[in-house]
Amino acid sequence: MNKISQEVLDQLIAGYKKPEDLLGPTGLLRQLTAALVERAMEAELTDHLGYEKHDPAGHGSGNSRNGHSKKTLKSAKGDIPVDVPRDREGSFEPAIVPKGKTHFDGFDDKILTMYARGMTVRDIQQHLHEMYGTQVSPSLISRVTDAVLDELKSWQNRPLEAVWPIVYLDALVLKVRDQGVVRNKSVYVAIGVNRDGMKEVLGLWIETTEGARFWTKVIAELKNRGVSDILIACCDGLKGFPEAIEAVFPKTVVQTCIVHMIRNSGRFVAWKDRKRVLGDLKPVYKAASEAAAAEALDAFDEKWGEKYPMIVTSWRSNWERVTPFLAFPPDIRKVIYTTNAIESLNSQLRKVLKNRGHFPHDDAALKLLYVALKNAEKRWSRSIRDWNRALNQFAIYFENRLPV
Repeated sequence: MNKISQEVLDQLIAGYKKPEDLLGPTGLLRQLTAALVERAMEAELTDHLGYEKHDPAGHGSGNSRNGHSKKTLKSAKGDIPVDVPRDREGSFEPAIVPKGKTHFDGFDDKILTMYARGMTVRDIQQHLHEMYGTQVSPSLISRVTDAVLDELKSWQNRPLEAVWPIVYLDALVLKVRDQGVVRNKSVYVAIGVNRDGMKEVLGLWIETTEGARFWTKVIAELKNRGVSDILIACCDGLKGFPEAIEAVFPKTVVQTCIVHMIRNSGRFVAWKDRKRVLGDLKPVYKAASEAAAAEALDAFDEKWGEKYPMIVTSWRSNWERVTPFLAFPPDIRKVIYTTNAIESLNSQLRKVLKNRGHFPHDDAALKLLYVALKNAEKRWSRSIRDWNRALNQFAIYFENRLPV
């Protein structure tokens, strides 16, 4: 595109005295945008008709110009009134501002960005009005955000890599109106770590109750999307999940999140004992082997079992799912020790959800979470720390299961 000449710029700002002359509601930028859009639409109409305005070649052509209609465009510069040219046949549709559209490309992105940060429709309306002097209807905001539903469906069904060294799973609880009643529902988030150590959200699933049937459906979906093997699945005691994943991927190691176990233990402890109790649990999950961990748990039971029996019961009842990581060297333990990778994401999602009392339906909840997820994923530019060392250990412990 040719650069605008200095002479033209001098003419445009000839009357410039203060910023409002350029950026204000009736400033040059808004006037210039309107003029350029109108000129572009006139050029499009000329191309559509096949002849210039007032050209005799248009006589008897069967179609001609037919005045203008008024339209107000929403933009980052505020409301911009424009005159849209018409033709007699009504067959002309400007490409720059199509029929039925009242906002420029890029304006949608601003709405989605605010939506992804958890702003309500009312918040978005107020912000756009304060920043740009633009009045935006709730229906426009809904149309813009609803447009991501098709993208969400494609994303949820996209093909996945065949082998995932680690998959983390966790749940968020939110309130959704269902059949006229507001219920607690769980949204399950799966994050995979690929062989390059990069995180990727594999999917979102919403359900009132978890169980083997639900998790069988989720695991079958992952397999149908191309997943052939998961080395380690790390989760927080999701009901029915171990059985479901082992039915589809029998070689997968299912590991309960140790940090969740520690936090759960802390719930049973009086504040004055908390530091000592949690300190005495460390030899259990820091043990060199499962046998050493069992001895450490016996020692903990002897010291604290009478006062805090629920802690010992919790660790013993989950022992089969707690101890798999103890078979691995430190490099692998670091990356499967906790679901921190997914908890960090869930923390961001909770911030987005905190302004919402409840959602009118499942799609409204999934729509907001999806937009927020895509916003969070933009920051995932680096692999997990010390991943190369862990990958070498994976190759040894899961021989012939990692692609070369």
